[in-house]
Amino acid sequence: MALDFSAHPGVALSAIAYPDRVVASPESSHLLVMLHGWGADARDLLDLAPLLDLPNHQWRFVNAPFAHPQISGGRAWYDLESQNFGGLPQARQALRHYLLNLAEETGIPLARTILGGFSQGGAMALDVGLTLPLAKIFSLSGYLHFQPESQPQAIAPILLIHGTEDPVVPVQMAQQAKVELERIGASVEYHEFPMGHAIPPMALARLRSFLS
Repeated sequence: MALDFSAHPGVALSAIAYPDRVVASPESSHLLVMLHGWGADARDLLDLAPLLDLPNHQWRFVNAPFAHPQISGGRAWYDLESQNFGGLPQARQALRHYLLNLAEETGIPLARTILGGFSQGGAMALDVGLTLPLAKIFSLSGYLHFQPESQPQAIAPILLIHGTEDPVVPVQMAQQAKVELERIGASVEYHEFPMGHAIPPMALARLRSFLS
């Protein structure tokens, strides 16, 4: 069953804040925006915040805009079951709008905002992150939607982490993403681990090093 986007010309995003406050405290140095994967929701990755234990970081765990077609309570950034990624333009616009408003809401500028995600969320982080003057971008078990285009502004440093045994998103997609991103001038830190479609401790350690 495909997602129906006919009733969604425009969408808005909601998120869970961690720590639980809307306005960043004066000591907050960075804002980290995290995007979940296909069929999950914002709560799926909440444990990353205490596990990574990044001092002076505010987190926003964002809910994808669309209801998943099969999973009750699950969310989707766009339709993975269609060849043209139905709903991607709406999701892209909504995420970009959310990030621009978030800078005003929290007082933390885009230059100190980190955008990352897992799987479909990782693909969204790359898609939108390339077009904004962010601090850093990371994609865990993610991929590129399309061949990326050169950007007028400098591209934020990018971390790609992928499992060599990933049965959902083949590691070749991450390898190709590295090549394509470096082609347009991005600085890419790339790591493969003997893992599946998951975020094990070894991947978390590398992510923490990148974010610190």
